[in-house]
Amino acid sequence: MHITITGNLGSGKSTICKLLSDKYQFEIYSTGKVQRELAREMSMTTLELNQLMRSDHKYDHMIDDATARISRENPDKNIIFDSRLAWNFVESSFKVFVSVSTDVAAERVMNDNRGEEERYQSYEEARRMLVERAATESVRYKEIYKVNYMDFSNYDLVIDSTYCTPDIIAEIILDEAKEYEKNGKQAQSKMLVSPYRLLKEDDISKDDRQSLENIAKEYEKVSRITDKIIKVKKNDETFTVVEGIEYVKAAYIADVPYVSIKVID
Repeated sequence: MHITITGNLGSGKSTICKLLSDKYQFEIYSTGKVQRELAREMSMTTLELNQLMRSDHKYDHMIDDATARISRENPDKNIIFDSRLAWNFVESSFKVFVSVSTDVAAERVMNDNRGEEERYQSYEEARRMLVERAATESVRYKEIYKVNYMDFSNYDLVIDSTYCTPDIIAEIILDEAKEYEKNGKQAQSKMLVSPYRLLKEDDISKDDRQSLENIAKEYEKVSRITDKIIKVKKNDETFTVVEGIEYVKAAYIADVPYVSIKVID
């Protein structure tokens, strides 16, 4: 089984990959680590290296060629590709995108020990640099490969990590990947987000808690609700529920980690 995992900066995807490796014996191929080591060797920050890579694509192609070669030469190994664009180069994989709000991502990278090449003086600087780096990477990938890695239609599973622990996310990814394999490497794309990204505590009244009590009880002890697709509109990082609000409220009350959503225009 080959799983390709990409995501927003600070989404925790590397931690998720390590959990999959430790608990389920997957090998990890991380291009992010390769890039950070390269930046360190060149006495640059990762943002500076990303900017250099915009004008000299040899670094990208070195990483991409290695990724494709490893996947071809190891079809029978369980491998996780922790890579921004592995989904585009690994011939057959379960493709995962891990998303996160920018505010939470900035808090995480401030608390991580990523070396001098990714050290920030303040939360505000971390947030600004994350936004700049993501924009730089997005432009570069479009220039080189004509792809938009932020287009969620590229993935079999989009899962948000803003309000969920990495161990639950790792288990869900493995479950969904097994289902993908069972179905002959065919997947119906899913987008999972926490009810806490869709609602706030003030959005749920006492009447809601009474009227939705039975539904909420049904949802207790489940990690995700996928039989009800919640239709939402998305504006930057803000979601507005258009259809299925009662199921979101019930999931919120039951403290369900994830509901399945569909973004509509």
